[in-house]
Amino acid sequence: MPREMSLTLDRPGSPGPARAGGIKTILLHVQNDRTLDERLQAALSLARACDAHLHCVHITPIEAYVAFDAFGGVFVMNDVIRALDEEESRLQATVQDVLTSEDVKWDYEQVTGNIATQVVRFGALSDLIVTGRDAHQSDVTPSNSGVLADILHRSRTPLFVPACEGERFDPLGNAIIAWDGSYEAANAVRGALGLLKAASTVRVVQASEYSKGDEFPSTRLLEYLSRHDVHAELTIETPGSNDGTAIAALLVAQAKAYGAAYLVMGAYNHSRLGEYLFGGVTKAMLDDCGLPLVISR
Repeated sequence: MPREMSLTLDRPGSPGPARAGGIKTILLHVQNDRTLDERLQAALSLARACDAHLHCVHITPIEAYVAFDAFGGVFVMNDVIRALDEEESRLQATVQDVLTSEDVKWDYEQVTGNIATQVVRFGALSDLIVTGRDAHQSDVTPSNSGVLADILHRSRTPLFVPACEGERFDPLGNAIIAWDGSYEAANAVRGALGLLKAASTVRVVQASEYSKGDEFPSTRLLEYLSRHDVHAELTIETPGSNDGTAIAALLVAQAKAYGAAYLVMGAYNHSRLGEYLFGGVTKAMLDDCGLPLVISR
């Protein structure tokens, strides 16, 4: 039945000075999917670069415990509970085997509840949430397809989403900022400052046709970054159309040409329904992107 279980192990961090500031607690959303290893390695790279504590949380959906009989009754089956316990134990052992050999501070926690709600809850006192694009893969728990969009819509903590192609992440590499002058983009930049300070170089890319007339000017962004010792260059590009897919393709092309290790962007300037019906940059980037995203609203 619903429960919380926690295992904590603090290991000494690297004796050298931290290379990135501002990010001290990283939440890793642990779930059984094809990108778990890539997500774990990215979280470890971030923790080393920022000298941060890694808080690993695996969430079993509350719906997994509930079954319905032919008359509408609700009950919990013993074999379902046993299967869930076995799956949780295997997943925890897999993650711990990796973590115990690493030089980062970490703890592991197992909880039961709504996945998006629990990630937002734990993320509220975290500086960065590392999560994946894929639905949970399990024979005994329901799919959580769409949970990433729910987390992003509800959380005020930036999300780190690894690339679809599973390339190794370098937190000290080049960074690119997708800038449209919106409040969401500004929030994303503020949330990513700890990473941007550690980047080798930073480039701001603005799609000229994405301007709405009431945005924050790009020059103000450069001034803001400069005050935080982040010296960026600005590129203004014209997409083939103002369609979200075209703008997303332009951003990805620019990032790859620049050799960017990750892309910082704001999310859902429009409603999620509008993005679903008409397409949008956020939806296109979440559906398929060949580089990691640092994204927030």
